[in-house]
Amino acid sequence: MTHFSIFSLLSNAFSANENWRAQWPEASPKSEYDVVIVGAGGHGLGAAYYLAKEHGITNVAVIDKGWLGGGNTGRNTTIIRSNYLYDESARLYDHAVDLWEGLSQDLNYNVMYSRRGVLMLAHTEHDVQSFRRHIHSNRLNGVDNAWLTAAEVKAYCPPVDISPRKRYPVVGGALQRRAGTARHDAVAWGYARGASARGVDIIQNCAVTAIRRGPDGAVIGVETDKGFIKAKKVAVSAAGHTSVVMGTADVRLPLESYPLQALVSEPVKPCFPCVVMSNSVHAYISQSDKGELVIGAGTDQYTSYSQRGGLPVIEHTLAAICEMFPMFRRMRMLRMWGGIVDVTPDRSAILGKTPVKGLYVNCGWGTGGFKATPGAAHTLAWTVAKDEPHPINAPFTLERFTTGRLIDEAAAAAVAH
Repeated sequence: MTHFSIFSLLSNAFSANENWRAQWPEASPKSEYDVVIVGAGGHGLGAAYYLAKEHGITNVAVIDKGWLGGGNTGRNTTIIRSNYLYDESARLYDHAVDLWEGLSQDLNYNVMYSRRGVLMLAHTEHDVQSFRRHIHSNRLNGVDNAWLTAAEVKAYCPPVDISPRKRYPVVGGALQRRAGTARHDAVAWGYARGASARGVDIIQNCAVTAIRRGPDGAVIGVETDKGFIKAKKVAVSAAGHTSVVMGTADVRLPLESYPLQALVSEPVKPCFPCVVMSNSVHAYISQSDKGELVIGAGTDQYTSYSQRGGLPVIEHTLAAICEMFPMFRRMRMLRMWGGIVDVTPDRSAILGKTPVKGLYVNCGWGTGGFKATPGAAHTLAWTVAKDEPHPINAPFTLERFTTGRLIDEAAAAAVAH
């Protein structure tokens, strides 16, 4: 298999995806697999990799209707952090950060993990109280997080304007130094290469049209536009479309899908040292290794599968960015897009078994999907292999919506990606 150099990773993401599509060897599906994973994004490919590496299950197919990494994995703002409020979330996301830190070495593929820190700005007294609560909760869970004064915020990130008369005055911030960024498509390709080398089949341009169940109700395989594929177990990890796929197995999920807005600027020399977020004004910003400013906004106010950006949301975000970082007012924007995010009622993921024997689901990550990639993939592989939840993902079951044991992370995840 071709090994792609770092220079390929630094080329334009869209043209690179097209080149990789052409060079990846097309796999012809076999008639039967032990496990079929629907969705060749970071979570699906990662789960296949860990199934093969840690559980010895190599008769696995990862199926995608498009090309690998062509969904949300290649359509996000690359931020990694674990400063979530509740114990269950902190454990899951910190597990992911643990894996992120050694992922390049594990895969022998540079995913360009950069431990540059994530700084969340406080603009009001409510922000201060909320962030201090998060900091105390994080420290109790062993997650690093620290409060900075406005002057310390300025010292850590010089482009921030802390003038008190601003429309969004900066009164402090919460800093997770261990957080950072990684290269999104490199993660997909690193996992894909590692899984493929261990015997996993990766089948692109193959849409799953239905999940089939036998007379006893258990999963027996999937229908695709290339024919029926028999499988002992099926795991669905198709961001934005999971509810549609699961519906074919008569499993209803409490999900809504929204476009999530983002855009990038023209590339410039290194000028921005970290990731900065502002929940109050629905904006966050970092600088990629190519030099682009990566700017994110909130979700649109309507459900949709559209992958186009919405101008009202973008205009509000850019106005806030220009006020907080005046040096960027003359920057030119190159492109904008919308990723499709699945949102649950409590803004936390569903990760585990379903009521259907042999059927597993990984969905509902909302704005947290990329940062959770290795942790979600690792625990999903465990659950599929052992048919039981990993201790870390055990609270994230579908049953919590009937028992009422919700994990309400709306405050931590509504805007801050």
